[in-house]
Amino acid sequence: MTTPRAPRLEHRIKAQAYGLGFDLAGIAPLGIADSAAAFDDWIANGYAGDMAYLERRAEVRRDSRLPVPGATSAVVVGLGYGGREPSGPVARYARGDDYHDVMLDKLRALHASIESELGRRIPGKAYVDTGPVLERDLARRAGLGWLGKNTMLLNPRIGSYFFIGSLLLDLDLAPDAPFATDHCGRCTRCLDACPTQAFTAPHVLDSRRCISYLTIEYRGEIPVELRPLIGELLYGCDVCQEVCPFSSKFSRPLLEPAFAPRPAIAGKDARMLAREFLSMSPSEYSTVLQGSPMKRAKLGGLKRNAAIVLGNVGTSEDVPSLVGALSDSEPAVRSHAAWALARIGSPDALAALRARLSHECDDRVLQEVRAGLSRSGA
Repeated sequence: MTTPRAPRLEHRIKAQAYGLGFDLAGIAPLGIADSAAAFDDWIANGYAGDMAYLERRAEVRRDSRLPVPGATSAVVVGLGYGGREPSGPVARYARGDDYHDVMLDKLRALHASIESELGRRIPGKAYVDTGPVLERDLARRAGLGWLGKNTMLLNPRIGSYFFIGSLLLDLDLAPDAPFATDHCGRCTRCLDACPTQAFTAPHVLDSRRCISYLTIEYRGEIPVELRPLIGELLYGCDVCQEVCPFSSKFSRPLLEPAFAPRPAIAGKDARMLAREFLSMSPSEYSTVLQGSPMKRAKLGGLKRNAAIVLGNVGTSEDVPSLVGALSDSEPAVRSHAAWALARIGSPDALAALRARLSHECDDRVLQEVRAGLSRSGA
């Protein structure tokens, strides 16, 4: 009788990854990224906006062997965060706990299991979104999917609503076959649906026009011409995923409990959420959003975004919240609140703007107040 052959180490590692809850797992060799030249062009064109950290470590990102000296292989994983849930003012990925923490805990457990099986220490490090790694490039190389025209990694079985993480290891592993087929074809739904037309070409995103960048990463004054296009999106944007045939058809129900919407977000429409953020104190912010990825935008950024939302979908009932924001300590919050009040244009909103003229000392805010009064004819 033939003795069954034990599964290869690579198969056991991927089985352990699935056992930890990951939805996708593959192995990729480390080296010069296939997208290195495209990344350089993207940086050179200024499409990174104010994300200067991407350029500072660009040379490390180009070569995945550099972040962990001696590393030769990467175990690349995907963890779904739903996709079947209704649209809302907060992007689906940010409604629950911080995915960095959830993913890193699982990747570190995977690392420990590999070391335990081999009976020795394996130098390596887990990365989720914040390290100098072009993770979509690694994921494609590991066979997890292809890069869609919306720059998201698309998997033919689960769409694009998943996080990517990588475990870089000083361990020679047989790689999986890279994903070689682009299934987007002639479809341009994601490019056509973008509210701010942030795609300059297929596979090329100008972050400076992207709602996710503007409402999360960007710290300054959001350009006036883009504010109405943001609509009721307070944090992030899912539009290019929602219209994608693969993501809309193959996305799965939310299975990871950590990503379930927290009470501060669940069931609230854009106006309700915007009013709550505008009135939120720093201590309330720290408590309500503890362990949430939404803290990335800081309280001032969330209040700025909330003012834009109310300027787009608010009514006279929202004027008191915006009037309160005219006294916020951050000029960006005050200026966006002034813009929103002018957009609502009710008598009490315009009266508040006129009253602010005698109290405001920041030139940018004064400019916004005067511009709003001028547009309304007040």
